[in-house]
Amino acid sequence: MILIASMARPEEYEKGTMPNALKRKFEELTGTPVLMQHYSQINPKLVASLPIDAIFITGSGVPWPEVDPRKLDGLYDVMMNSDIPAHGSCAGHQLLGFFFNAEDFHTVTKLDDEFVRRLRPGEPVSVSEKYPGWYCQSGMYEIEIIREDPIFAGFGDTIVVDEGHFCEVKTLPPDFVHLARDDNCEIQCMRHKQRPVYGAQFHAEAWTENYEDGKKFMENFFRIAGLID
Repeated sequence: MILIASMARPEEYEKGTMPNALKRKFEELTGTPVLMQHYSQINPKLVASLPIDAIFITGSGVPWPEVDPRKLDGLYDVMMNSDIPAHGSCAGHQLLGFFFNAEDFHTVTKLDDEFVRRLRPGEPVSVSEKYPGWYCQSGMYEIEIIREDPIFAGFGDTIVVDEGHFCEVKTLPPDFVHLARDDNCEIQCMRHKQRPVYGAQFHAEAWTENYEDGKKFMENFFRIAGLID
């Protein structure tokens, strides 16, 4: 079973349109049942009660200051104490940065947006004025692979994947290794040194017919989790 931790606002999660589409996508890719849960519902007791083989933490359009850190405590406890293969995408990647950079996440009172950078003079606003004056990396980008890893099996020196973020992980957690980068975002991908826990700023799960590198990336992750031969 794959557990998807949705980082959506509760009201958006209840609508279920995008989460259900991702659920079906992973089920078709792996032939494995997928359980979607809001991040506030996830805790060690739930995870221990289910035959979970992999955890996927989604992206989110919610500004970090709007997220109550205490509603993340259960997911934090799972991520810090479980050997289940896990992957965080975009906001999920940033969340891993918060978790593993904190001395004790239970003491965190507020999460702050870590914007990529200010827009440069003459640089166009790439999507909307959601965050006026801040750069958004949006679209399909070529990312440089800087370290060999099973997650990049079958790739050369680069991977082309979907991006859609204003924020990033500014500091590599001490227990992680740096796997990929580009000129817009230094920490595009990272992995825990001892455990199969991955974070990627890009949306590998958002592959298309014309850009399928993300599909291969996700296949590699689910292969690491033992769900694909």
